[in-house]
Amino acid sequence: MYDTISIDVDARGVATLTLDRAEKHNAMSAQMLADLTHAAAALGADDAVRVVVLTGAGKSFCAGGDLDWMREQMAADPDTRAREAGKLAHMLQALNTMPKPLIGAVQGNAFGGGVGMASVCDVAIGADHLKMGLTEVRLGIIPATIGPYVIARMGEGRARRVFFSGRLFDASEAVDLGLLARIVPAQDLADAVEAEVLPYLSTAPGAVASAKALARSLGPRIDEDTITMTIDALKDRWETEEAVEGIGAFFDKRKAAWMR
Repeated sequence: MYDTISIDVDARGVATLTLDRAEKHNAMSAQMLADLTHAAAALGADDAVRVVVLTGAGKSFCAGGDLDWMREQMAADPDTRAREAGKLAHMLQALNTMPKPLIGAVQGNAFGGGVGMASVCDVAIGADHLKMGLTEVRLGIIPATIGPYVIARMGEGRARRVFFSGRLFDASEAVDLGLLARIVPAQDLADAVEAEVLPYLSTAPGAVASAKALARSLGPRIDEDTITMTIDALKDRWETEEAVEGIGAFFDKRKAAWMR
């Protein structure tokens, strides 16, 4: 049914949603964004599903944007870029508002949009070897469409430590930042996620959905106006000389003009 993800639902109603582009370190393509958006809606509407576990196949959770997708954005007109940015924003919103508990099992690397996906999990458990980073500013662009979810998860004060430095940080710092609930050795990740799943099998599904919706409504506002603002911010940033230079340097495998 899906080209870039897989879904397995066990007899208890625990659905494992796996980013399934291991050979690409689960980098996000336009197809993956569409698949995830559809999957979030389908799982959210399935009464047989009690809990959803989000993870990645292979060595990485999600390495950010797919390189071919980024090349297409470089060549696209501003309106097309805005539509593509909207796909990422609305995919994250679909996961963020899905009326089922979403548990993240995060391993390897999680960069850019991968940090965004960890941020929309109700609980994210990380493997101790994990590396994360909001690396967009290295390319002259900004973590715009993922921004509302990252800020909601970390809080502005903690987010400002990593939101515009572009530096990588380890799993221990990700816990301190509020991105991860805890870290465990990689071989114990499945058991740690199972411990997060089990309590939900004794709860009333409708009450869980209502409580999650209430928590979201009491948190920072993330609505269509917010999403549109982030899309516009990214679209404007794509038009700058810095973005042209930074993304060009990335694909040319050279240092951008501002690197020292």
